[in-house]
Amino acid sequence: MRRSQTSGAAPVCANPLVLRRCHACASVRFRTSGKFRVNAHHKLIDAWLLALCTACGETAKLTALERTNVRSLRPELLDRLHDNDPGLTAELLQHPVVQRRNRIALDWDDAWRLDTGGTDHLDREVIDVSVRLAARIPVRPVRLIAEGCGLPRAEVERLITEGKLVSAARLSGKLSGDFTFTLKR
Repeated sequence: MRRSQTSGAAPVCANPLVLRRCHACASVRFRTSGKFRVNAHHKLIDAWLLALCTACGETAKLTALERTNVRSLRPELLDRLHDNDPGLTAELLQHPVVQRRNRIALDWDDAWRLDTGGTDHLDREVIDVSVRLAARIPVRPVRLIAEGCGLPRAEVERLITEGKLVSAARLSGKLSGDFTFTLKR
């Protein structure tokens, strides 16, 4: 009999697609690069998130900060902007003011994947997985587990019904917080 294995899995966010019309072509999808451009003018600062058109590669600047007094910013936010922090991208994109200011919508389909560190542990009888979400974005756990474990979604739903995939959190529907699950083979 094989022993239980605890596996920490982390979803990796590829960030959502930004839905906005491209000025150079007819595309409406942009992929964020995760890079910021910061410009200071005396005591005021502007910051933009750079996004690339998925069709033609045209760069668009999405305004994150506009004529903001430098002293009103938390120093750690400024450091994250300068360091091109990938977690900051998702945080800013989901902020309603940023969405309204830039006239954008977000497409979160296929933005998350479950990184289980390979398939070596999938042959074990019991796998305990702890999922930590990088941002509070709604995800479908069934879809995430299916893709991360290399199973069809119907198989994951069958395992839930049979009690072989259990969690304290409700796995059907959407979750936006951390959760754990146990997969029994």
